Amino acid sequence: MALKLLQPGIQPLGQFDMDDADAALLGGEIGTLTALSRTNTSTEQAAADSLDGYTNITDQLRAAITSALSDGDRPLWLLDEGTTGYGTLFGQVIGTPAGLSTTGTNLGPHTSAGSGKTTAWDKPGLYAVTLDAVHTSATLGLVPTNASCDPGAALYPTSAGLLTPTSGSGIGASNIVGRFVEFETTAVSLVRTPASLVGAAEVFEHAVVSYRVE
Repeated sequence: MALKLLQPGIQPLGQFDMDDADAALLGGEIGTLTALSRTNTSTEQAAADSLDGYTNITDQLRAAITSALSDGDRPLWLLDEGTTGYGTLFGQVIGTPAGLSTTGTNLGPHTSAGSGKTTAWDKPGLYAVTLDAVHTSATLGLVPTNASCDPGAALYPTSAGLLTPTSGSGIGASNIVGRFVEFETTAVSLVRTPASLVGAAEVFEHAVVSYRVE
């Protein structure tokens, strides 16, 4: 659903087009550079300024971002562009019409809609990734049921760019992209009581991650 910025790095990268094959990006995946055609096709399109970039004279391709990863890929960037809340241009409205909606309605398109670019965080920082955008295996994924999710546990990207604490599920044990900090429930505010204070089951919303490629 979204990558959330807690204490992020500064000056993220914002000039690279995303491979259209990764259109289902939720935010919080890991990506790397790839080479794509400089000519728009029915399956891969980019804004005009993205097409004005060049690799070597033989291939004549352009640089773009993909979340399809292999062992040894570099650089490894934390990708943005969520689909809900922070990831939409104008957020959400709750209550319309006449106070009937409790889930909210998006007020704007995906944040990459205007530029065609994907924001990539390349500098170390503290981020939160919603649990639908990580490796979701109950025993191997970045989920509360995985006993290996302890503070400081190494995190690896899968071949689809999803964060996992299990090196065997990632693209290789040498591809550590950060450290797990903790799971958090929906943020508590002055008008919302955390479930634990009324004896209800806690529902975890995101994983806090210290992003830093090692």
